[in-house]
Amino acid sequence: MEGDICRVCRCEAQSDRPLFHPCICTGSIKWIHQDCLMQWMRYSRKEYCELCGHRFSFTPIYSPDMPRVLPLKYVAKGLLSSVGTAVKYWIHYTLVALAWLGIVPLTAYRTYRFLFSGSIEMVLTLPIDMFSTENITIDVFRGCFVVTCTLFTFIGLVWLREQIIHGGGPDWLERDDPQVPEAPANGNGPANVRQPEAEVPDDDAANNNNNNNNNDAPAPAADEPPEPVINEPEAEAAADEANWNPMEWERAAEELTWERLLGLDGSMVFLEHVFWVVSLNTAFIVLFAFCPYSIGNFLISFLGINAPGKQLTYFHGLLTTMLGYCVIGITLVKLHAIARFLRWRRQRRILGLCYIVVKVSLLSVVEIGVLPLVCGWWLDICSLPMFDATLKDRKASFKVAPGTSLFIHWMFGMVYVYYFASFIVLLREVLRPGVLWFLRNLNDPDFSPIQEMIHLSILRHTRRLISSATIFGSAVLLMLWAPIQILKTFWPTFLPYTLSGDSEVNELSLQLLLLQFVLPSFFEQSHTRIWLKGLVRIWCNVVARMLGIKSYLLGADPRPNEDDAAPPRQQPDAGAGLAAAHQAIMQRDVPVGFQPYERPQLFGVRLIGLLLLMCISLAIGSLAVLTIPVWIGRYGMALGSIGSSNIAPPPSAVSSTGTETPARPHELYTAAIGMYLCWLISRGIALAVNLLPQGRAAVIARVKHWMSIATSYAMAMIVFVHMLGVIPLMFGLLLELVVVIPLRVPPDQTPVLFLWQDWALGVLYTKIACALTLMGPDWALKRAIEQAYRDGLRDMNLNFIVRELGIPVITCFGLALAVPYVIAHSILPLFFTNPLTRTFFARQIYPFFLLIAFVIGILVLQVRQFKKLYVAIKNDKYLVGQRLVNYDHQRKKQQQQRTNSRSNGSAAVEAKGEQSIVVCVCGRVMIFLNYISPTTNQPTSYSLGSLALARVISNVLVEV
Repeated sequence: MEGDICRVCRCEAQSDRPLFHPCICTGSIKWIHQDCLMQWMRYSRKEYCELCGHRFSFTPIYSPDMPRVLPLKYVAKGLLSSVGTAVKYWIHYTLVALAWLGIVPLTAYRTYRFLFSGSIEMVLTLPIDMFSTENITIDVFRGCFVVTCTLFTFIGLVWLREQIIHGGGPDWLERDDPQVPEAPANGNGPANVRQPEAEVPDDDAANNNNNNNNNDAPAPAADEPPEPVINEPEAEAAADEANWNPMEWERAAEELTWERLLGLDGSMVFLEHVFWVVSLNTAFIVLFAFCPYSIGNFLISFLGINAPGKQLTYFHGLLTTMLGYCVIGITLVKLHAIARFLRWRRQRRILGLCYIVVKVSLLSVVEIGVLPLVCGWWLDICSLPMFDATLKDRKASFKVAPGTSLFIHWMFGMVYVYYFASFIVLLREVLRPGVLWFLRNLNDPDFSPIQEMIHLSILRHTRRLISSATIFGSAVLLMLWAPIQILKTFWPTFLPYTLSGDSEVNELSLQLLLLQFVLPSFFEQSHTRIWLKGLVRIWCNVVARMLGIKSYLLGADPRPNEDDAAPPRQQPDAGAGLAAAHQAIMQRDVPVGFQPYERPQLFGVRLIGLLLLMCISLAIGSLAVLTIPVWIGRYGMALGSIGSSNIAPPPSAVSSTGTETPARPHELYTAAIGMYLCWLISRGIALAVNLLPQGRAAVIARVKHWMSIATSYAMAMIVFVHMLGVIPLMFGLLLELVVVIPLRVPPDQTPVLFLWQDWALGVLYTKIACALTLMGPDWALKRAIEQAYRDGLRDMNLNFIVRELGIPVITCFGLALAVPYVIAHSILPLFFTNPLTRTFFARQIYPFFLLIAFVIGILVLQVRQFKKLYVAIKNDKYLVGQRLVNYDHQRKKQQQQRTNSRSNGSAAVEAKGEQSIVVCVCGRVMIFLNYISPTTNQPTSYSLGSLALARVISNVLVEV
């Protein structure tokens, strides 16, 4: 080792400090001292080399007097100590779970119930009812919802505080000197822009949004304190800020971790945190739920709206609480005016902050809850003729489940608002900047809805909400109601859509496949957004040329790149109308510049024509989307069902004249099939348009290229498709035999297995199992799945997938299905002749084997833990040190040589492998011929189990 030095301390080897080479690294960084490595591992907290990734290994050095077998007293003592530690941690974690998942939600809900009961008896029995065991499970689940609401309220308050600190409060809260605003409250921002002949001051234009007038200049309104009140912070706040030490807060935040907060670190400090959480829950329930409800209820009773004997309306508590918040907001405004008149600065600021909290809360509820709910209701009302429904049907369903009805309508409204906003974002990428000045730009980095809620007045937000609801409602009329009326007039037999399973393909499994796998992959792979953007650009070009407004709609020149330099900005001319307004909006130093446009003659008439063409195009496009895919899907399913005369039509398929009409399939299937066919046709047309101008040689070359790719991946895809069919089928069938049939099928009934549904549910189970495996610990199956994901379809390693995924998984599932079946139908009937006993064993044998597997797994885990405990006791008693193990490069070379020799010898074994496969195939054919009885042409009582067992054995032979 002369000349070799340590990679850490740069010293040579000594008699008491030899050099080791513990990893794959070579050269001058190969050697290291053991103590240097131990010190590096202690500081870096790594057990592997940071360069080559090889994990270091150590061999233990025990005392010479260590016995061959540890004494029993040491083992018993260590075992008792381990059991005691486990019991201690079990008790502690049980107490933690009981506190956070039991006491906190239970006290929260029962406090909530006590406050809203309004009875004196509840006050007297509150200590007993708080910890009563009656309905404790339901109360805990409801309490979890209450705790979640209080938690979100607390997070919202903290976030609102950060927004006020970083973004600043409104002008009337921050300033103290009363000033007269330069423009009236109704003359800021878009109010001036929307008046054609009004002038836009430079100050207002500078405060507008970059290209869409999103952030209007804040101004006092009638419903807020009209004068600014505070110009500088109070002396107390300044003193507190001067004495504030950020290091102390950072140190406290480092000490308070999630483990210490929840009690997972083993300490009992979490009991104090539980007490504070219970107190905060009670305070939040009283302040943010009970007080507004009481105020609103008092106002309703005072006005006589809800008499004592009158029936309460739906969601009475929620509406009453919202009314109470409105009353609190008005009261805070009046109190703020009184405090301003009396020159109470601190009280004014507190009242102003409370008003901001109430204002932001109400606006958030309206924009996130009420507006999508109204959109969902309007969508449902406009689509009633599409499904042959009436308002009475919706009213009846609302009475049955009002909460569910509200949630469904809110969800559909939220989805509609989201896709509408996405379409607006797509329009901004096509149109000239400034065309959509009346709509907020969601991609603007300066856009902050919370800041707008804080700064802008209630009146301005009300105008925005009314405008948004009008735009959303008009779009629904154009895209849903108008096409439905056109269809009812010109094609009355097309509607209504059938959403019940009147056809033979009506399993829930197909819906799961469509919604979970097929539709997401379709939208990901079909480039829907790119195609829609291209269609919008083509429509804009055509309409702009027709109306002569290309400069206004698309700009003077096409937009090749978003990063191109913007043209110089021009100042608006007084009295220029809409053009001046647009230019005034754009006059800001922003990344996207304003593009001037030429205003043609009769500009207003041309804009009206643009709106008319847009409405007509929306109606025609929606009509095509509602009819073409469904019609193609119906026609395709009708062609597929030709010859199925053995299927009896449902009762609804018989008309009043006595003639049978064909049953309509579920429109989910027809729409999906038609959409895929339309996508294939459009892709074919696009490819033809791209290839035909290139000539015949290019088309032939492209076809040959596709055929070569298909030929190279044909075998891989065949095997992959077989695995995709076999593994989910076996998975779904196993879960049905283990869980569904023993729990849901009575003993006197024969279970019926639907293989198609089992396969579809197995696909879903397989997806969940793969996700859980990837999130779990590192083992062979996880590594195989990760490798398969990394390879993808183009670089698929067929041998690896079959060897590491297909054979192990199919073998395990095959044994799990075949062994219990063979035992229940071939072995146990030899000892039991009673049919009920046989049925009982056949039903319970799969759960019994699952229980055995679970017990075996626990025993194996306990044996491993005992081995670790045994090694820990031995190390604690007799370990005197550790010695670093060198990495053996020669052994690695020998292993590589053996691998190469095995791969070279695999060709010689290939012929024998083919012979074994032929033998297995012949055996399977013989077993299948034995499977059908020659006399009855029916499966024998024990043949199916023999067939499954033989298939498993043949799989093993194929692997060998």
